[in-house]
Amino acid sequence: MQNIDKEKFGAFVAHLRKEKGLTQREVAERLHLSDKAVSKWETGQSIPDTGLLLPLAELLGVTVTELLLSRRVGEAAPLGAGETEQAVRAAIAYPREGARAWGEKSRWRPAYLLSLGAAGSGLLLCRRDGVLTESLWTLVLLAALFGGYFVFFARTRLPAYYDQYRVTGYSDGCFRMNLAGLALNNRNWPHILNAARAWAAAVLAVWPFLHWGMASLLPQLWSRWELWAVLAAALGGLFLPCYLVGKKWE
Repeated sequence: MQNIDKEKFGAFVAHLRKEKGLTQREVAERLHLSDKAVSKWETGQSIPDTGLLLPLAELLGVTVTELLLSRRVGEAAPLGAGETEQAVRAAIAYPREGARAWGEKSRWRPAYLLSLGAAGSGLLLCRRDGVLTESLWTLVLLAALFGGYFVFFARTRLPAYYDQYRVTGYSDGCFRMNLAGLALNNRNWPHILNAARAWAAAVLAVWPFLHWGMASLLPQLWSRWELWAVLAAALGGLFLPCYLVGKKWE
């Protein structure tokens, strides 16, 4: 951190923001932050966490290197050895991102794999009896993908700025999640992860057999209400528990 001039960095961010015709609130909203966070950057009180460098640079139309150096780097004036070293040192000084789920011991991995096996058995049963539907496939596939991410690939600790500011969104590669009205932080994040993992395991292990039973015993009723039941399980079943446990531990 000592390699970055906070006041120079803040002035550069403010200049780029005004150049783009953006307000502090607009920058904050696009990064899922409060406008106070952007104000602190621009006044030199703090600098963004490493997880915000890339989206901030993209929003302001510069490279991460230019952000770290707090100036534009043109083709006519390439970086010298000293400036390159400065940028590298500044990047190294930033704290590392949180660990990933695959690096920690967890009971969820065997539970997820067992639930995958159960889902496969349930799908074969539905196929045998001719009740396999597209909506069933879709829900099982979503649970498998989301469950795989939360069990093996999700960050188990959020970047430090989540504890400093009110952040409602989570972004990790192509994965996006925004829980409006809920501030994500390292107090409630482990509980949110467990709620999402439990949802995925429950859907995989139970839903194919529930579908098979309903389609076999009450085919007309199930054909009418299946899509609504799938939407409730996919949306309410995942986001409502995550929101409630997040609020409890917020």
